[in-house]
Amino acid sequence: MDGKIKVTVSDGKIKECNIGSTILEVLGSGKEIGEPLIALVDGEVQELSKRLHYDVTLTPINIFNPLGLRTYLRSLTFVLIRAVEDVLKGARVTIEHSLSKGLYGEIHYNRRINKDDINLIKKRMFEIVETDEPIEKIKVKKEEAVRIFKDYGMEDKLRLLKYIEFPYINLYKCGYLYDYFYGPMVQSAGYLKVFDLIYYDPGFILLYPSQENPHIVPEFKDLPKLAKVFKETEDWSKIHGVYDVGLLNEKVESQEFKDIVLVAEALHEKKIANIADKIYENRDRIKIVLIAGPSSSGKTTFAKRLSIQLKVLGMKPYAISLDDYFVNRQYTPKDEKGNYDFESIRALDIDLFNKNLLDLLNYKEIELPSFNFIKGEREWLGYKYKMDKDSILIIEGIHGLNETLTSSIPKENKYKIYISALTQLNIDDHNRIPTTDVRLLRRIVRDNMSRGRDAQATILSWPQVREGEEKNIFPYQEEADIMFNSTLVYEMSILKKYAEPLLKNVDVKSTAYIEARRLLLFLSYFKESLDDNIIPLNSILREFIGGSCFYN
Repeated sequence: MDGKIKVTVSDGKIKECNIGSTILEVLGSGKEIGEPLIALVDGEVQELSKRLHYDVTLTPINIFNPLGLRTYLRSLTFVLIRAVEDVLKGARVTIEHSLSKGLYGEIHYNRRINKDDINLIKKRMFEIVETDEPIEKIKVKKEEAVRIFKDYGMEDKLRLLKYIEFPYINLYKCGYLYDYFYGPMVQSAGYLKVFDLIYYDPGFILLYPSQENPHIVPEFKDLPKLAKVFKETEDWSKIHGVYDVGLLNEKVESQEFKDIVLVAEALHEKKIANIADKIYENRDRIKIVLIAGPSSSGKTTFAKRLSIQLKVLGMKPYAISLDDYFVNRQYTPKDEKGNYDFESIRALDIDLFNKNLLDLLNYKEIELPSFNFIKGEREWLGYKYKMDKDSILIIEGIHGLNETLTSSIPKENKYKIYISALTQLNIDDHNRIPTTDVRLLRRIVRDNMSRGRDAQATILSWPQVREGEEKNIFPYQEEADIMFNSTLVYEMSILKKYAEPLLKNVDVKSTAYIEARRLLLFLSYFKESLDDNIIPLNSILREFIGGSCFYN
């Protein structure tokens, strides 16, 4: 088509282009790290192959942006899957979960995979990148997509497609291989120069660059305790036959969903009871239980349920709030932007906290402080407490695993618990559900229900929350004596009806709109369960959707 259009790039420059030009042609960018991977066209995420037919505003997105990093990793995953097929024809790849700064996955073949196999696959990946093989987006009828994945024997894709209602499906093609991915891709493998692939028995770790330093691959730090929890979760999901969204949707459709809910809740109760048993067995030395985990992990409900189990055993749990140990506002540290950093461990009066704990362990009565958040000052309201031989302190807070918090307390007197919502199922074999998304959706629902905040406010504050977690929680997670996975395999089928209306209300002009759209697409894969009356009143999920027996 003849004619010209005007493209306003985010730097303010206006380019006159031919109608039908691709974004890549307009930007004229290359494939080095830092170059655009995708773009926003009038606020909508588009791949660089998108053709422009009218005047638009264009915002290039590179790897320094979370959207760009996700695109990089998603595309790199496809190159990995293609390389596996080249080296081990007919092998099945499953992308399981994040671990350290990488992705853990497994290769299912007619024999056990070894380190040499992984090295050959990595070599093949670099060859695909070096030859800059195209990654093409191809729109096909749903029936054609079903035929392709039937030929591949990909039952996970067929289950997923069953619940996708669109008549056409966007597939991606790298060489001879077709696949389906949740989100945009780069144009060709030549964009993906920085990565590593290492053997991690019985699978692999795919390492990729970070936003902060995209020119290098971060060093892999093994997290054996976290890996063990993920493995237990994976094994449980396979035993009960719910390890991807398609399988969960089938349970929602059938009469088996109630059983999935009851079994998942029973598993939580059993694990909490087991933790209580371990504490009880060592009651002569364990006097303090410290519970820590990232936002929206269900720490509060977990702590209350653990307390109940300890009471069943004859112990006397007593909760101490770290919030009451904040220093007076004028002494609160500030971050690099000059704002109060309430998540810093230096925002707490560590000396007073340790003195109180030592006095309690020596069976002395103490007066507990209270913090007045309106005045920003500590108050003394006459709350007193004294432990006896059956007493145990329950302390929940983000710094619980950091030894600095309880530096004067002998390690043998402490029991540390790390709790997080570690994803139990994936969209399909090649599209994982990030743990962060589960927690963000929980928080969106809870913030609206209990604090009156809209989804936009929660989404916009989330990066700051994540930054605090990276600084104050994740570095200490392996210090835990035990880990608890608070995710419930069924929860997205329940959260969907609460989260969707909130996300749909995010204004198209808001900077939170793109993330809201992404989360809505994610939720669209789940079949909604209309009956949440089957959720027990003590469920961790009740902390987010309401109706918990632990709260008024």
